[in-house]
Amino acid sequence: MRMTKIGFIGTGTISEAMVRGLLIEPPALSHVTVSPRSAEIAQRLAADFGEVSIATDNQSVIDQSDMVVLAVRPQIAQDVVSELTFRNGQSILSVVAATDRQTMLGWIGAEVHLVQAIPLPFVAKREGVTAIFPPDRDVAALFSVLGTTIECDTKKEYDLLAAASSLMSTVLGIMDISAGWLEDKGLAAGKGRAFIAPLFTSLSQTAMRSGVSLDDLSSEFATKGGLNEQVLSDFKAKGGRAALLSALDRVLRRIEGETDS
Repeated sequence: MRMTKIGFIGTGTISEAMVRGLLIEPPALSHVTVSPRSAEIAQRLAADFGEVSIATDNQSVIDQSDMVVLAVRPQIAQDVVSELTFRNGQSILSVVAATDRQTMLGWIGAEVHLVQAIPLPFVAKREGVTAIFPPDRDVAALFSVLGTTIECDTKKEYDLLAAASSLMSTVLGIMDISAGWLEDKGLAAGKGRAFIAPLFTSLSQTAMRSGVSLDDLSSEFATKGGLNEQVLSDFKAKGGRAALLSALDRVLRRIEGETDS
């Protein structure tokens, strides 16, 4: 990467995950500056990594960094960003959720190079997949260190992937329901999770490695007249598919700023 000094305004869960992913061996950066807000996280990062320093305030983060990561809660983003002074031409990476790019540029009030991203907690282990918009070589390189990057050519693509990221809790919920059912039926405590979690991991790895469509993969696992076909058929017939698509549509409307009916 060309960026060697990155600063974080907002030191929450995602900032911590990004910093840890960037600085685990071998470190990808020479220096990271974090804001003093969320002092416990900031101090923990400074204690764990010699490359991390805690700034006196948010403006100091901007002044010391080649790239500034905006990682504050959307509810306070306008108040935090509007009071800061950015350099014309400075690289800004916004990971602020549900905030339109043009709105953020208005708050910044300078001719900066702004890219949006949706990093997920897995970046801490360099196992994340991150959507960015617009395409950008430096930001893509940054998130390629942290896993893989998908560069979105349009805001629509970016919003769609943001909606897809909302599936995490649901997938974990399906795993929890399945593991709980196993234990309710008599399986020893802990064995349900020990079986279900690797099962889902293997399915994900198969989907990543295979060149065929997900629908074809599903058919391969759903042997005619078999157990997988039975569960998939019940899932669709009892409204599972319709409920999932409806939920994704609602999330997309929220991301796009529409009022849900």
